Amino acid sequence: MLPVFKAVGGVAGLHLQLTPGAGKSWIFRYAVEAGADKQGNKKYKRRSLGLGGYPEVSLAEARDRAREAKSAIREGRDPIKERRAARAALAAEVAKLTFGKAINGWDKEHPNKFGSDKHRQVWLASVRSIEGLQHMQVDQIEQEDIWRCLEPIAKRTPDTARRVRGRIEEILAWAEDEKQRTGPNPAATGWLKRKLLAKTAGAKVTHRPALQVEDAARWWAALRKLDGMGSRALEFMALTAARSGEARGARWDEIDLVKGVWTVPAARMKMKRDHSVPLPPDAVAMLKCLPRLGDLVFPAARGGEMSDVTPIATMKRLHEADIKSGGPGFFDKDSGRPAVPHGLRSTFRVWAGQQGFNREHAELALAHQFGDAVEQAYQRDIYTEQRRSMMEAWAAHLAGREGAGKVVELRRG
Repeated sequence: MLPVFKAVGGVAGLHLQLTPGAGKSWIFRYAVEAGADKQGNKKYKRRSLGLGGYPEVSLAEARDRAREAKSAIREGRDPIKERRAARAALAAEVAKLTFGKAINGWDKEHPNKFGSDKHRQVWLASVRSIEGLQHMQVDQIEQEDIWRCLEPIAKRTPDTARRVRGRIEEILAWAEDEKQRTGPNPAATGWLKRKLLAKTAGAKVTHRPALQVEDAARWWAALRKLDGMGSRALEFMALTAARSGEARGARWDEIDLVKGVWTVPAARMKMKRDHSVPLPPDAVAMLKCLPRLGDLVFPAARGGEMSDVTPIATMKRLHEADIKSGGPGFFDKDSGRPAVPHGLRSTFRVWAGQQGFNREHAELALAHQFGDAVEQAYQRDIYTEQRRSMMEAWAAHLAGREGAGKVVELRRG
């Protein structure tokens, strides 16, 4: 069965094409000169220009596209030939794919790789900032080119250099899948990894400044006196040992106040795995007092997810206020820098170790992977209830309640 063409008013030559499979698309039918016959009369050839499918392309859009085609014809141009020429030029451009364009192509094919748009922007910015590779064709990039760009980064921040190398490897692997390069991936060679290791060997690893365990109760008392959603979000982060993004993105439908459990979906977790947090009574009581202003537990003042700057600013304000009032402030003893929100996770981990809590339970509370491949395969059992006593003892330590430091976890024989 042949397609059926229905003329559409508004622009001569515009038709709606109906195909046997119930598909609908816009077609602009026109004629172009095709030489002359023996008598010298002009010959014309009918052509059909696709303008897009219906209803993706509306009638108004189809008319605009048809008018543009008619204008080109009046000027002696053939819209179909121009379209083919544009496609050929694009194909030629793709054939000379640069690293900068490969980043964009990789990004389009990995829409669900990142837990947040901010993470995506940071990831992309790290590879777009490598100026030495941006205009190089992907099939001409060698390991020496990558090392030349990574070496100065490795001198400043070794961890960043290692991460960027892995990201370059991903992008070049994508280019290989797109048939834009062949041969070994230059970012994955043993030579490059050894050079990077040699440059970063012995480099001091810097951790986020952490609150000292002995300062936790004093810090907590000061935090509880502050009003505002940012203060409550920081309080929630401390009680749950959660990452900032996990806490700021918490939704009411993730929290069961009756059972006292917060289940963070895999899509919002760094390890891309569901994470259950047993909520101590302090956390449940705080949540019950919060106003429900939408789906988010801790929304920003103007709506949407709270900025990561808010908990950081609150932490800084607590530190400065303590010093102003004659206190010692809240410093990390190793680096001498003021503690930051992410450092609260380290504070929790140190405390749990001091109290003799099960190592696996402490690591699971932080949503860390641990052990060998076999152990990781069996981490589906996340011991939510077994971790509850630990989280309640941690909340008691923060609150400075009598005997908080004497809680002993009952172990299985």
